[in-house]
Amino acid sequence: MQPQDVTIRDQEIKLGQFIKLASLVETGGAAKEVIANGEVTVNGSVDTRRGKTLRDGDVVCVGNLCARVVAGVTDDDDYFDEATADDDFDPEVWRNM
Repeated sequence: MQPQDVTIRDQEIKLGQFIKLASLVETGGAAKEVIANGEVTVNGSVDTRRGKTLRDGDVVCVGNLCARVVAGVTDDDDYFDEATADDDFDPEVWRNM
């Protein structure tokens, strides 16, 4: 099964947080349980460390549900956040700077 891509905000995330974010489990308690029971693989190997750091490209599976970590935008990337955008922005003023 092809893993779904799940974008994270930063460059890394903890395993327990990621499997909940990726909807591989429903709750943090369920995440803790499946990790402790050895039901989670990271890049094909069982990992029982809830605090394991995941980075871009890591593939995490719980049973036959899998998700790939896609790291968030860095400061070097062009990024537009509509929620914090300046509504008074004038493209002509910007072009002429």
